Amino acid sequence: MQVRHILSSVALGLLVSGGHHAVAQRPVAKQKVILDTDIGDDIDDAFAVALAFRSPELQVLQIDAGYGDTHLRARLLEHFLRDAGLPQVPVAQGVTTRTTNVFTQRAYAEQQPEPSHPYPDAISTSLDLIRRSPGEITLIAIAPLSNIGAMIDRDPATFRKLKRVVLMGGSIHQGYGNNKVPEPEWNIKMDIRSAQKLFASGVPIFVMPLDATILKLDAAKRQAVFGHGSRLTDQLAILYKQWGSETPTLFDAMAVAYAVDPALCPTTPMRIRVDDSGMTIPEEGASNAKVCLRSSSDEFFRFYLPRVLAPTKH
Repeated sequence: MQVRHILSSVALGLLVSGGHHAVAQRPVAKQKVILDTDIGDDIDDAFAVALAFRSPELQVLQIDAGYGDTHLRARLLEHFLRDAGLPQVPVAQGVTTRTTNVFTQRAYAEQQPEPSHPYPDAISTSLDLIRRSPGEITLIAIAPLSNIGAMIDRDPATFRKLKRVVLMGGSIHQGYGNNKVPEPEWNIKMDIRSAQKLFASGVPIFVMPLDATILKLDAAKRQAVFGHGSRLTDQLAILYKQWGSETPTLFDAMAVAYAVDPALCPTTPMRIRVDDSGMTIPEEGASNAKVCLRSSSDEFFRFYLPRVLAPTKH
Protein backbone atom coordinates (compact mmCIF):
# COMPACT_ATOMS: atom_id res chain seq x y z
CA MET A 1 0.00 0.00 0.00
CA GLN A 2 2.84 2.40 0.75
CA VAL A 3 4.34 1.85 -2.71
CA ARG A 4 0.92 2.38 -4.32
CA HIS A 5 0.50 5.63 -2.38
CA ILE A 6 3.90 6.85 -3.54
CA LEU A 7 3.03 5.83 -7.09
CA SER A 8 -0.21 7.80 -7.02
CA SER A 9 1.43 10.90 -5.56
CA VAL A 10 4.43 10.88 -7.89
CA ALA A 11 2.59 9.94 -11.06
CA LEU A 12 -0.27 12.37 -10.43
CA GLY A 13 2.16 15.16 -9.67
CA LEU A 14 4.05 14.48 -12.87
CA LEU A 15 0.87 14.36 -14.92
CA VAL A 16 -0.45 17.60 -13.45
CA SER A 17 2.84 19.49 -13.79
CA GLY A 18 3.84 18.05 -17.11
CA GLY A 19 2.70 20.88 -19.35
CA HIS A 20 2.10 19.94 -22.96
CA HIS A 21 3.84 16.56 -22.50
CA ALA A 22 1.11 15.28 -20.16
CA VAL A 23 -1.79 16.27 -22.41
CA ALA A 24 -3.41 13.66 -24.65
CA GLN A 25 -1.49 13.47 -27.90
CA ARG A 26 -2.98 15.11 -30.98
CA PRO A 27 -3.47 12.73 -33.91
CA VAL A 28 -0.37 12.79 -36.09
CA ALA A 29 1.03 10.61 -38.84
CA LYS A 30 3.14 7.88 -37.31
CA GLN A 31 6.88 7.95 -37.91
CA LYS A 32 8.27 4.71 -39.28
CA VAL A 33 11.09 3.52 -37.02
CA ILE A 34 13.72 0.80 -36.86
CA LEU A 35 15.19 0.41 -33.38
CA ASP A 36 18.74 -0.92 -33.03
CA THR A 37 19.51 -1.99 -29.45
CA ASP A 38 22.01 -3.92 -27.34
CA ILE A 39 19.41 -4.69 -24.69
CA GLY A 40 20.54 -7.00 -21.90
CA ASP A 41 23.68 -5.35 -20.50
CA ASP A 42 22.80 -1.94 -19.06
CA ILE A 43 19.13 -1.43 -18.18
CA ASP A 44 18.46 1.76 -20.14
CA ASP A 45 17.75 -0.10 -23.38
CA ALA A 46 14.70 -1.75 -21.83
CA PHE A 47 13.35 1.63 -20.73
CA ALA A 48 13.96 2.99 -24.23
CA VAL A 49 12.14 0.07 -25.87
CA ALA A 50 9.22 0.60 -23.47
CA LEU A 51 9.00 4.27 -24.45
CA ALA A 52 9.09 3.48 -28.17
CA PHE A 53 6.06 1.22 -27.88
CA ARG A 54 4.16 3.56 -25.58
CA SER A 55 4.58 6.49 -27.98
CA PRO A 56 1.67 6.56 -30.44
CA GLU A 57 3.67 8.84 -32.73
CA LEU A 58 6.00 5.95 -33.63
CA GLN A 59 5.39 2.89 -35.78
CA VAL A 60 8.14 0.43 -34.87
CA LEU A 61 8.70 -1.64 -38.00
CA GLN A 62 11.43 -3.87 -36.57
CA ILE A 63 13.84 -4.19 -33.65
CA ASP A 64 17.42 -5.13 -34.49
CA ALA A 65 19.51 -6.84 -31.82
CA GLY A 66 23.00 -5.36 -31.97
CA TYR A 67 26.47 -5.99 -30.52
CA GLY A 68 27.82 -8.99 -28.67
CA ASP A 69 25.59 -12.08 -28.45
CA THR A 70 22.89 -10.80 -30.77
CA HIS A 71 21.07 -14.15 -30.83
CA LEU A 72 20.54 -14.04 -27.07
CA ARG A 73 19.56 -10.37 -27.26
CA ALA A 74 16.91 -11.28 -29.85
CA ARG A 75 15.54 -13.92 -27.47
CA LEU A 76 15.40 -11.31 -24.69
CA LEU A 77 13.50 -8.93 -26.96
CA GLU A 78 10.93 -11.60 -27.86
CA HIS A 79 10.45 -12.44 -24.19
CA PHE A 80 10.10 -8.78 -23.24
CA LEU A 81 7.63 -7.88 -25.99
CA ARG A 82 5.45 -10.89 -25.22
CA ASP A 83 5.35 -10.70 -21.43
CA ALA A 84 5.09 -6.89 -21.37
CA GLY A 85 2.06 -7.04 -23.66
CA LEU A 86 3.75 -4.97 -26.36
CA PRO A 87 3.12 -5.34 -30.10
CA GLN A 88 4.83 -8.37 -31.60
CA VAL A 89 6.92 -6.63 -34.22
CA PRO A 90 9.68 -8.50 -36.07
CA VAL A 91 12.87 -9.06 -34.10
CA ALA A 92 16.02 -9.42 -36.20
CA GLN A 93 19.51 -10.60 -35.27
CA GLY A 94 22.39 -8.30 -36.06
CA VAL A 95 26.13 -8.76 -36.37
CA THR A 96 27.62 -10.89 -33.60
CA THR A 97 30.76 -9.35 -32.09
CA ARG A 98 33.29 -10.20 -29.41
CA THR A 99 32.71 -8.50 -26.08
CA THR A 100 33.95 -8.78 -22.51
CA ASN A 101 31.09 -6.89 -20.85
CA VAL A 102 28.54 -8.70 -18.69
CA PHE A 103 25.16 -9.70 -20.14
CA THR A 104 23.41 -8.88 -16.87
CA GLN A 105 19.93 -9.96 -18.00
CA ARG A 106 21.05 -13.31 -19.42
CA ALA A 107 18.73 -15.34 -17.15
CA TYR A 108 15.71 -13.44 -18.46
CA ALA A 109 16.80 -13.94 -22.08
CA GLU A 110 17.39 -17.65 -21.57
CA GLN A 111 13.81 -18.12 -20.36
CA GLN A 112 12.73 -17.50 -23.94
CA PRO A 113 12.80 -20.77 -25.90
CA GLU A 114 15.08 -21.06 -28.88
CA PRO A 115 13.20 -19.95 -32.01
CA SER A 116 11.91 -22.64 -34.34
CA HIS A 117 13.63 -20.84 -37.24
CA PRO A 118 16.70 -18.60 -37.30
CA TYR A 119 16.04 -14.95 -36.61
CA PRO A 120 15.99 -12.76 -39.72
CA ASP A 121 19.25 -11.07 -40.62
CA ALA A 122 18.97 -7.51 -39.33
CA ILE A 123 21.17 -6.08 -42.06
CA SER A 124 19.17 -7.50 -44.97
CA THR A 125 15.76 -6.87 -43.48
CA SER A 126 16.55 -3.30 -42.42
CA LEU A 127 17.84 -2.46 -45.89
CA ASP A 128 14.72 -4.02 -47.40
CA LEU A 129 12.51 -1.86 -45.19
CA ILE A 130 14.43 1.27 -46.27
CA ARG A 131 14.05 0.32 -49.95
CA ARG A 132 10.29 -0.04 -49.51
CA SER A 133 9.93 3.32 -47.74
CA PRO A 134 12.72 5.59 -49.02
CA GLY A 135 13.06 8.84 -47.11
CA GLU A 136 10.50 7.78 -44.50
CA ILE A 137 12.33 5.69 -41.88
CA THR A 138 14.08 6.91 -38.75
CA LEU A 139 16.76 4.55 -37.46
CA ILE A 140 17.06 4.95 -33.68
CA ALA A 141 20.52 3.67 -32.77
CA ILE A 142 21.05 2.90 -29.07
CA ALA A 143 23.79 0.27 -29.39
CA PRO A 144 27.37 0.14 -30.60
CA LEU A 145 27.18 0.77 -34.31
CA SER A 146 28.17 -2.62 -35.76
CA ASN A 147 24.84 -3.14 -37.51
CA ILE A 148 24.95 0.36 -38.96
CA GLY A 149 28.48 -0.17 -40.25
CA ALA A 150 27.44 -3.46 -41.85
CA MET A 151 24.47 -1.79 -43.56
CA ILE A 152 26.71 0.93 -44.97
CA ASP A 153 29.21 -1.66 -46.20
CA ARG A 154 26.53 -3.79 -47.85
CA ASP A 155 24.50 -1.05 -49.57
CA PRO A 156 25.55 2.55 -48.90
CA ALA A 157 23.11 3.94 -51.47
CA THR A 158 20.13 2.35 -49.74
CA PHE A 159 21.40 3.41 -46.31
CA ARG A 160 21.41 7.01 -47.55
CA LYS A 161 17.67 6.68 -48.18
CA LEU A 162 17.00 6.75 -44.45
CA LYS A 163 15.09 9.82 -43.31
CA ARG A 164 17.56 10.19 -40.43
CA VAL A 165 19.52 8.42 -37.72
CA VAL A 166 18.82 9.40 -34.12
CA LEU A 167 21.83 8.26 -32.14
CA MET A 168 22.55 7.93 -28.44
CA GLY A 169 26.30 8.23 -28.46
CA GLY A 170 29.33 10.42 -28.09
CA SER A 171 30.67 12.95 -25.61
CA ILE A 172 31.26 16.59 -26.54
CA HIS A 173 31.91 18.47 -23.28
CA GLN A 174 30.57 16.03 -20.65
CA GLY A 175 31.83 12.59 -19.68
CA TYR A 176 30.16 9.93 -17.56
CA GLY A 177 28.79 10.86 -14.14
CA ASN A 178 30.14 14.18 -12.93
CA ASN A 179 33.13 14.15 -15.25
CA LYS A 180 33.18 17.55 -16.96
CA VAL A 181 35.77 16.39 -19.48
CA PRO A 182 34.71 14.53 -22.64
CA GLU A 183 35.66 10.88 -22.95
CA PRO A 184 35.06 7.97 -25.34
CA GLU A 185 31.42 6.93 -24.96
CA TRP A 186 30.40 3.25 -25.03
CA ASN A 187 28.27 3.14 -28.19
CA ILE A 188 31.03 4.87 -30.16
CA LYS A 189 34.14 3.26 -28.73
CA MET A 190 32.86 -0.33 -29.02
CA ASP A 191 32.89 -0.03 -32.82
CA ILE A 192 34.89 3.03 -33.77
CA ARG A 193 35.18 2.17 -37.45
CA SER A 194 31.41 1.84 -37.83
CA ALA A 195 30.92 5.16 -36.06
CA GLN A 196 33.35 6.78 -38.50
CA LYS A 197 31.38 5.31 -41.41
CA LEU A 198 28.12 6.68 -40.03
CA PHE A 199 29.39 10.23 -39.64
CA ALA A 200 30.75 10.10 -43.20
CA SER A 201 27.58 8.57 -44.66
CA GLY A 202 25.72 11.74 -45.59
CA VAL A 203 22.56 10.65 -43.74
CA PRO A 204 21.03 13.28 -41.43
CA ILE A 205 22.29 12.40 -37.93
CA PHE A 206 20.83 13.67 -34.66
CA VAL A 207 23.14 12.95 -31.75
CA MET A 208 22.18 12.59 -28.09
CA PRO A 209 25.58 12.49 -26.35
CA LEU A 210 26.46 12.11 -22.67
CA ASP A 211 26.07 15.90 -22.38
CA ALA A 212 22.27 15.51 -22.63
CA THR A 213 21.55 11.96 -21.45
CA ILE A 214 22.62 11.73 -17.78
CA LEU A 215 18.99 11.12 -16.77
CA LYS A 216 18.77 9.46 -13.35
CA LEU A 217 15.77 7.33 -12.41
CA ASP A 218 15.85 8.23 -8.72
CA ALA A 219 14.21 6.35 -5.85
CA ALA A 220 10.82 8.09 -6.06
CA LYS A 221 10.59 7.52 -9.80
CA ARG A 222 11.67 3.88 -9.43
CA GLN A 223 8.90 3.35 -6.89
CA ALA A 224 6.41 4.93 -9.28
CA VAL A 225 7.45 2.60 -12.10
CA PHE A 226 8.05 -0.64 -10.22
CA GLY A 227 4.99 -0.25 -8.02
CA HIS A 228 2.69 0.42 -10.97
CA GLY A 229 1.79 -3.23 -11.47
CA SER A 230 1.22 -3.30 -15.24
CA ARG A 231 2.58 -6.04 -17.47
CA LEU A 232 5.12 -3.60 -18.89
CA THR A 233 6.37 -2.21 -15.58
CA ASP A 234 6.52 -5.71 -14.04
CA GLN A 235 8.92 -6.78 -16.81
CA LEU A 236 10.99 -3.63 -16.34
CA ALA A 237 11.20 -4.47 -12.63
CA ILE A 238 12.41 -8.01 -13.36
CA LEU A 239 15.11 -6.75 -15.73
CA TYR A 240 16.11 -4.03 -13.25
CA LYS A 241 16.66 -6.61 -10.51
CA GLN A 242 18.80 -8.75 -12.82
CA TRP A 243 20.79 -5.65 -13.83
CA GLY A 244 21.82 -5.53 -10.19
CA SER A 245 22.66 -1.87 -9.59
CA GLU A 246 20.66 0.83 -7.85
CA THR A 247 20.06 3.97 -9.91
CA PRO A 248 19.57 3.60 -13.67
CA THR A 249 20.68 6.33 -16.03
CA LEU A 250 18.27 6.39 -18.98
CA PHE A 251 20.80 7.41 -21.63
CA ASP A 252 19.13 5.55 -24.48
CA ALA A 253 15.59 6.66 -23.70
CA MET A 254 16.47 10.21 -24.73
CA ALA A 255 17.08 9.09 -28.31
CA VAL A 256 13.55 7.68 -28.45
CA ALA A 257 12.12 10.76 -26.72
CA TYR A 258 13.88 13.05 -29.19
CA ALA A 259 12.42 11.13 -32.14
CA VAL A 260 8.97 11.90 -30.74
CA ASP A 261 9.51 15.45 -29.45
CA PRO A 262 12.66 17.29 -30.57
CA ALA A 263 11.89 20.12 -28.13
CA LEU A 264 13.12 17.85 -25.34
CA CYS A 265 16.70 18.10 -26.60
CA PRO A 266 17.35 21.12 -28.86
CA THR A 267 20.22 20.50 -31.27
CA THR A 268 23.11 22.50 -32.66
CA PRO A 269 24.64 21.84 -36.10
CA MET A 270 28.21 20.58 -35.71
CA ARG A 271 30.90 18.82 -37.63
CA ILE A 272 31.88 15.73 -35.66
CA ARG A 273 35.00 13.65 -36.24
CA VAL A 274 35.35 10.26 -34.55
CA ASP A 275 39.01 9.69 -33.81
CA ASP A 276 40.73 6.34 -33.44
CA SER A 277 40.20 6.30 -29.66
CA GLY A 278 36.44 6.79 -29.98
CA MET A 279 36.33 10.48 -29.10
CA THR A 280 33.65 12.53 -30.85
CA ILE A 281 35.47 15.77 -31.60
CA PRO A 282 33.79 18.94 -32.90
CA GLU A 283 35.70 20.56 -35.74
CA GLU A 284 35.47 23.50 -38.08
CA GLY A 285 33.67 22.90 -41.35
CA ALA A 286 30.31 21.97 -42.79
CA SER A 287 28.09 20.21 -40.24
CA ASN A 288 27.54 16.46 -40.54
CA ALA A 289 25.28 16.15 -37.49
CA LYS A 290 22.91 18.00 -35.20
CA VAL A 291 23.95 17.53 -31.58
CA CYS A 292 22.01 18.09 -28.35
CA LEU A 293 24.37 19.65 -25.81
CA ARG A 294 21.95 19.97 -22.88
CA SER A 295 18.54 18.82 -21.76
CA SER A 296 16.22 19.13 -18.78
CA SER A 297 15.91 15.97 -16.70
CA ASP A 298 12.65 17.29 -15.24
CA GLU A 299 11.16 17.86 -18.70
CA PHE A 300 12.31 14.44 -19.85
CA PHE A 301 10.65 12.60 -16.97
CA ARG A 302 7.47 14.67 -17.33
CA PHE A 303 7.40 13.28 -20.86
CA TYR A 304 8.55 9.75 -20.05
CA LEU A 305 6.65 8.64 -16.95
CA PRO A 306 3.07 9.40 -18.00
CA ARG A 307 3.59 7.34 -21.14
CA VAL A 308 5.05 4.30 -19.45
CA LEU A 309 2.53 4.48 -16.58
CA ALA A 310 -0.52 5.12 -18.77
CA PRO A 311 -3.19 2.40 -18.87
CA THR A 312 -2.86 0.03 -21.80
CA LYS A 313 -5.48 0.64 -24.46
CA HIS A 314 -7.25 -2.43 -25.81
